Amino acid sequence: MAAEVESMFYTRKKPWHGLGTCVVQAPSSREALELAGLDWTVLQEPIYTDTNELIEGYKANVRDSDRRVLGVVTDRYKVIQNDEAFAFTDELLGQGVRYETAGSLMGGKKVWMLARMPHEYIIFGERISPYLLFCNTHDGSGAIKVALTPVRVVCSNTLNLALATAKRSWSMIHTGDIRGKMQEAQNTLFMADAYMEALGGEFERLRKKEMSDKQVMEFISQLLPAEENSTPQQKKNIERLRNNLKMRYFDAPDLQDVGRNAYRFINAVSDFATHAEPLRRTANYRENLFARTIDGNPLIDRAYQMVCAA
Repeated sequence: MAAEVESMFYTRKKPWHGLGTCVVQAPSSREALELAGLDWTVLQEPIYTDTNELIEGYKANVRDSDRRVLGVVTDRYKVIQNDEAFAFTDELLGQGVRYETAGSLMGGKKVWMLARMPHEYIIFGERISPYLLFCNTHDGSGAIKVALTPVRVVCSNTLNLALATAKRSWSMIHTGDIRGKMQEAQNTLFMADAYMEALGGEFERLRKKEMSDKQVMEFISQLLPAEENSTPQQKKNIERLRNNLKMRYFDAPDLQDVGRNAYRFINAVSDFATHAEPLRRTANYRENLFARTIDGNPLIDRAYQMVCAA
């Protein structure tokens, strides 16, 4: 992802790629727009052939700051400008919202912003801080996506469980009544209290669900299976990953007083999924990890389904 970061800012902790402008305090939307290098607009312009014939039904999304073509889209495509995205988040979260990070990827084709929501929640004595992540594309490749991401403050674990009783993410395509769709999101989806209340109830249920050490070991083996035709090296690698997850469940200092239960297991899996070093770091490893903040991490979701079904 480092090669794809065009511009960004971050607060406090340096991000994985070491790029971007560091600021001491999370800025307001107007400041964030400039610090992130997102203070430009997208123009929609007609497309012509080499012989100057108009190509009907399509337009080019062009960045006004440098005339860079971000993508070719249909006439139905509606642009959501960067300042509109910040204005949407400002209105959604209310007065005083602060942005932790924001930036541009792939030469402006994709942009994102991450805002800390105004209120923290104390659930069973633990601080859970919800963040709002907004991602947009200007090249026609994807939808506008917004997601609520609760973070367990003590260890920076994301706990974005896909609850059956409350939604945490929303998306829309760049066609139709864009403003109406965004208003619908404001009115119905991002009622953070509803999600956090449901999450608190689920945490309580998971805490009461005791797990034996044998069951934990079986679940770890199921989450990180070894194929029958695996080579000795592949089996060794899988065992290394399993030991890493075991350590995060049995030995993590922040989980020692939690008890041997499903809540502890979910936290261990979350820590493993978001912080453990992979066996092989691909070029887009961090980008995929970033995407899972929005869509949900499949490993955490599977662990959650396993403990619920047990």
